[in-house]
This record gives sequence, structure tokens and C-alpha cells, in this order.
Amino acid sequence: QVQLIESGGGLVQHGGSLRLSCAGSGPTVNKYAMGWFRQAPGKEREFVSAISWSGNLTYYADSVKGRFAISRDNAKNTVSLQMNNLKPDETAVYYCAARPFAADRRPGEYNYWGQGTQVTVSS
Repeated sequence: QVQLIESGGGLVQHGGSLRLSCAGSGPTVNKYAMGWFRQAPGKEREFVSAISWSGNLTYYADSVKGRFAISRDNAKNTVSLQMNNLKPDETAVYYCAARPFAADRRPGEYNYWGQGTQVTVSS
């Protein structure tokens, strides 16, 4: 069983930065592709970024390219999302998720989810 715990959310001003972390536990979590998703009130959960199990392949939503960076440390079973130049409309609960094999942009393809961490960007 894979368990995921996010941390690093908080309140930041427009243009500010935050670094989210996701700690995974389980016998093979470092062999899972990992994704970050976000969900704002009244909206569907949307893809933000994903990384292959090896860390060699990364994927980003068009809206965050050039501002967000995903990385992972398999020795520590952690995945991070560095978010720069944040915008108010990026206020949401951010979730990390895990799935075996290849990364995917579709939230329904992920088997395991964390509880989420709130990111609030003030204008």
C-alpha cells in the first residue's frame, strides 16, 4: 500500500514562490510515476506536472511551463514541486498522486493520492 503525504502549502503573494513536497511510503513507491494535480473550489481536478519513476521524464501543464519545476529523490522517496511566480488563480488544494509505470496527465489514471495541501495566492 502506497501512502502519500504532501507538505509545503501556505499563503503567498502574487509573484511569490512555494515549494511543495510529497513523501511516499510503501515497498515500491520509488518505482511509481508521480503527478501533481490541483483543485480549486467548484472546479475539476486538473493536471499540473508529472515525473517518471526514474526522474528522466517530466511533464507540465502549459499554464505552468517555465514557472514550475518537478523533481524527485528516490533515495528519500520524495517528490517536490517548485512553484515560482504564482498567480491568484492558482489558489487551490494541491495533491500528489502515484501510479505504476508511465506518468499520465489524467487524474483518473492514478491509483494513490495524498490528502492535499492548500496553496493560497493573494493578489
